[in-house]
Amino acid sequence: MTQYLVFLGVAVSFAGGTFYIKETLSGRTKPNRVTWLMWAIAPLIATSAALADGVRLAALPVFMSGFIPLLVFLASFANSKSYWKLGRFDYLFGVSSFLALFLWAITKEPLIAIIFAIASDGFAALPTIIKSWKHPDTESTEIFVCGLFSAFTAFFALKTFGFSELAFPIYLISVNSLLIIAGYRGRWAKRNLP
Repeated sequence: MTQYLVFLGVAVSFAGGTFYIKETLSGRTKPNRVTWLMWAIAPLIATSAALADGVRLAALPVFMSGFIPLLVFLASFANSKSYWKLGRFDYLFGVSSFLALFLWAITKEPLIAIIFAIASDGFAALPTIIKSWKHPDTESTEIFVCGLFSAFTAFFALKTFGFSELAFPIYLISVNSLLIIAGYRGRWAKRNLP
């Protein structure tokens, strides 16, 4: 019965995504497009790989962690004030993220796909972690809090504790925690500047 908590996690994730999209459309939040595009692609591939490996309900939070970023990426084009200027490190991490996805395509093995999807997602996260730390006023951490909650719900849907079920939820908990810390630490540091 507790496995149905995943649906609560999906609802919370959707609520956080809706808030972030609203903030993006208003221009208060400026998503890094490299991050959000790659965040859309990598989890959707991980979802496909997990489904191919027999994972069912536990793949839903991973799917949402790709679907919401796809919506954020698209929303970032709706308001010119939502634009975050990309630098060479953004492109470097984007290429690294894409390379990890390409390596997955070569292997076509579900477990390897999950590893490369995590690597891809991690490379994609680095520009936003750095941006959150240096420019916390350009980010909304609520989506990451909701993402953290959603990732935790995946554990209630596990039927086995294999790598294909555990890997991406554990990664999502780690990356959302880092983004929350970076955003709040950055805001706290800005407030305490002389």
